[in-house]
Amino acid sequence: MAGEEKKCCDSKKTLSTLFKVVLGLAFLVLGGLAILKWWKALLLIVKGCIGLFLILAGVITLAIAKE
Repeated sequence: MAGEEKKCCDSKKTLSTLFKVVLGLAFLVLGGLAILKWWKALLLIVKGCIGLFLILAGVITLAIAKE
C-alpha cells in the first residue's frame, strides 16, 4: 500500500512538472510574439531609458569610488 501512495505522488509530481514546462514554453512564445509585434515601441522605450541608466551607473560608480 505504501508503494501505491508513492507511485501516486510521483505521477502527480510528474504531471505538475509537465504543466509548468508547458506553461513556461507558452509564456516564452507569447513574449517573443509581443516583441516582434511591438518592436518599434520597444526600441523607443530602450532609447528613453539610456539616459536614466547612465545616470544610475554614474551614481553607483561615484558611490564605489567614495569608499
